[in-house]
Amino acid sequence: MNIQDFDVNDSTQVLNFIQKAAKIGTWHVNLENNEVSWSKLTKQIHDVSEDYSVNIDAAIGYYKEGFSRDKITYCFNCCITEKKPFDVELEIVSAKGREKWVRAIGFPVVENENCIKVQGLFQDITEKNKTLQKLALKEEQFRKTFESTAIGMAIVSLDGRWLKVNKSLKNMLGYTNDEFTSRTFKDLTHKDDLELGQKELKQLLQKEVSSFKIEKRYIHKNNDVIWVSLSVSLVSNDDGIPLHLVAQINDITQRKQSERKVKSLLDITKDQNSRLLNFAHIVSHNLRSHSGNLEMLLDLMKFEEPEATDNSYFPLINTAVDHLSETVENLNQVAIINTKIHEDLTPINLHDVVNKTANSVNASIIENNAKINNLVNPNQIIHTIPAYLDSILLNFLTNSLKYRKENADPIITFKADTSKDSDNNPILILDIEDNGVGIDLDKHGKKLFGMYKTFHKHKDSRGLGLFITKNQIEAIGGKVFVKSKVGIGTIFSLHLRYEKS
Repeated sequence: MNIQDFDVNDSTQVLNFIQKAAKIGTWHVNLENNEVSWSKLTKQIHDVSEDYSVNIDAAIGYYKEGFSRDKITYCFNCCITEKKPFDVELEIVSAKGREKWVRAIGFPVVENENCIKVQGLFQDITEKNKTLQKLALKEEQFRKTFESTAIGMAIVSLDGRWLKVNKSLKNMLGYTNDEFTSRTFKDLTHKDDLELGQKELKQLLQKEVSSFKIEKRYIHKNNDVIWVSLSVSLVSNDDGIPLHLVAQINDITQRKQSERKVKSLLDITKDQNSRLLNFAHIVSHNLRSHSGNLEMLLDLMKFEEPEATDNSYFPLINTAVDHLSETVENLNQVAIINTKIHEDLTPINLHDVVNKTANSVNASIIENNAKINNLVNPNQIIHTIPAYLDSILLNFLTNSLKYRKENADPIITFKADTSKDSDNNPILILDIEDNGVGIDLDKHGKKLFGMYKTFHKHKDSRGLGLFITKNQIEAIGGKVFVKSKVGIGTIFSLHLRYEKS
């Protein structure tokens, strides 16, 4: 049936057309014979068959007991007695026990001032109500989050006006609600940061990005500068038309102040290190010149005035000059290490270097009946300064031979494995283990790698080897750790970078 074909005065035709077009069920109650009629769709909503026959009491009984049933009863009676139409949203329990929300519309048909029929529309609005409930829940959750969150939040119009701000943001910047809403976000922005975020905002409005995050400065009401981390997202309607912006504003002023302090300290430390390095070079160079002069003068005295060497002070002076020269050479080695910290690292085979180091002291190994176990992977490559690695391994190897136990043949083992450091960077752990006399770490652990520190009464101990070795390890980006037990042995663990950074 087309709309132009039916009589608008025929209520039955009108209701049938509405039902077909809008998927809305119909119903009517003939008060003269108490006959109740439900359309096909109305029966479907009630979960009953098409041949289902219903009366007034049964129809009312489908409404959920309590408010819904009382409400429909009241509305139906008012429609009859007072000729008042009704339009209500109530709950029913279908024949299958399913709870549904429905919209029931009823209006009276009056003849001779008497209501002879009540007819109306019936629609299942369960899904609509669920959607509305979800939307209401989300809105309530957003409202609670907006008001209670510890970070600043604001709803900002597309032209930059503050529409709504939460308590945290008001506390952060010191303005009242009215002071916010009478300003734009640019009014509170530091003058040097006015252009920050403009490009990102344009991309957001053009939907090229879903959100953006920047760091900028706002001005507190008392004129203090407040650093913030600002995250902005766009809210659009169902048609995709932008409505407003949601801003999350986190105060990072303390972090920025700490960063400035750290940078200042780093700058000072860098300057101090540079000065100390220059000082070390100057001292090393000048002392070397002076000690060289003293050695030359003593040699001339021995050659030209040999009788002077018979003086009882001459041997003491000669020994003092030798010690001075040795000290200057040690200082020079430390200075050289510091200048090579940023030298390019070279890839070399670690297994081969261990063998080469052992071969260089082969005579001492044979003399002491020592056994060297090279368990390093033959294909293990490490990026390092070759001269430093040679010196490091040689020092640990000769120490193990030097500080062997008198009643046991030395056994020295080199083994390596890859791992990760605390920052998840790849490292190589090289363990150098011996069965020597060991070190009392409780007594000497804190000064183990100190300059001129010795822990054994060995005639060749100068207390410089471990100090220089530790500096060389750090110069190639590594660290050294030690485990030791007196009378059992020592394990030096070298944590080295084995890849170029």
